[in-house]
Amino acid sequence: MDGSYLPQVRAQYEALPYPPRDPEEEGQRLLPTWLDSLPMINHYCFAGQQDFGHGWRVLVAGGGTGDATIYLAEQLRSTDAEIVHLDLSAASIAIARRRAEIRGLGNIRWLQESLLELPRLELGEFDYINCSGVLHHLPDPDAGLRALLGVLAADGAIGMMVYATYGRTGVYQMQELLRRINGGWERIGQCLDNARQVLAALPPTNWFARGEQLISDHRRGDAGIYDLLLHSQDRSYTVEELYAWLHDAHGLHIEFSDVGRGRAPYLPDLVLAPRQPPFLDAVARLPPREQQAIAELLGGTLVTHSFYLCRGARVAPYGDPEYVPFFCHEPVTGPELSAIIHRSREVPFVMRHSHTGISTPLDVGRFGKFILKYIDGRRSFAEIFALVRGEEKFRRSPPDDATLFADFAPLYRFLNAIERMLLTRCRA
Repeated sequence: MDGSYLPQVRAQYEALPYPPRDPEEEGQRLLPTWLDSLPMINHYCFAGQQDFGHGWRVLVAGGGTGDATIYLAEQLRSTDAEIVHLDLSAASIAIARRRAEIRGLGNIRWLQESLLELPRLELGEFDYINCSGVLHHLPDPDAGLRALLGVLAADGAIGMMVYATYGRTGVYQMQELLRRINGGWERIGQCLDNARQVLAALPPTNWFARGEQLISDHRRGDAGIYDLLLHSQDRSYTVEELYAWLHDAHGLHIEFSDVGRGRAPYLPDLVLAPRQPPFLDAVARLPPREQQAIAELLGGTLVTHSFYLCRGARVAPYGDPEYVPFFCHEPVTGPELSAIIHRSREVPFVMRHSHTGISTPLDVGRFGKFILKYIDGRRSFAEIFALVRGEEKFRRSPPDDATLFADFAPLYRFLNAIERMLLTRCRA
C-alpha cells in the first residue's frame, strides 16, 4: 500500500478509529446513514425500478468503523447481495467486524486496502459504491474518483460525501491556528491536548466559536477533535467546484441530498422560506447548477456535500401513473397530512416542517388533500387517482391524470425536496 495514501492519515485512523463506535451498543440501535437508504438509492439512481436482488454488489470504499456497511448489510440481509468493506485501518475494520458479528451479518467481505489500489484488486464491478468522507483526505481526490469509476457498473451509482467550503470557514481557520500552535509537534497526544486547551479558551469573536452550531465532531471525543481540526490532509469544495470536477470533467450526473434536509439547502426559495423576495423570480430562471450555488451561499449552513453520482440522470419520474408514491424518514402518513391541510384555515396553506425547520406557503390545489388521503406506499398514482375521481364531489366532472398530476405538483415538489416523499415501481 506504499504511496497510495499519506502515512499520517493511516496512523491517525489506527490510533483514533473514526467515527468512534462501541460495538457492544450494536444490539441497542441501528445507525442509519442518509445516502445509503435503499428507497433513496432506488429513487435517485435507478428510476425507482431496482429490487436489489440478483447478486447486487456494494462497495463501501473507506468504510471506517462500519456505519454505512452495517446499515446496508442490514437492509440487504434477506437478499443475495454482497457488501465489500474496504479500509486502510486495521483498527477501524476490527470495530466494524465486531459490529457485524454481533448482528449476525454474513454478507460482508472485509479488505484492508487503500481505495487507490482498486485497479489491482480485481474485485469486479459494483452496482453501488459508498464513499463518504474519504476523497477529500487523499493527496489527489481525482485519482480516488477514477479508481471508483473503474469498478462501477455501467448503470451503477455512487453515494458520496465531501466537505463543503463555506460552512467550514471557521474549521479551516482553527486548523491553521492549531498548525501554528502545534509547530513541530508530531505526537497525536500532544496535538490533541493543545487543541482541547484552545477550544476551552476560544473568545466568542472567533469564527469557529461563531459557527459552532454547525459542527459537532469535536464533541465526539479525541477521534472527533482530531478528524475535524488536526487532520493532515483535508480539502473542501463549493457547489460550482463539484460541478466542474464531477460533471464537466467526468460527465457525471449529480443529485444533492443533505443529511436530514434533502435538497432543501440547495433550493434558494426553501433556504429563504417563508420569505420570498422578488429577486427569486430571476434566480428561478437560472440553470439548476447556478441556483444550487446561490443557495449554498445564501444559507451558509452546508458543512458537507452529500450526493449521488450516476452516468446520466436516472431519477424516478414524477408524472408516470404507474409509480407508487410513499413517505420516508418520518412516521407521517398520507391521511394524517391530508387531515392537517383539511383543518387549516390559512390561505395560502403554510407547511411547517419541524425536522428541517422550514415553513413555507404551498399551493395545495383543489385535489391535494384528496390525493394525500390515499397515499399508503402500495397504491400507484393510477390507483390513487381512480379513488380521487370516485369522491362524491368529483364524480360529475372527474379530473384526468394530467390535471391531477399538475394539481399535486407543488406539494410533491416540497415533500420530495426534503426527502419525505419518494417514488418506486417496486411495490411493498
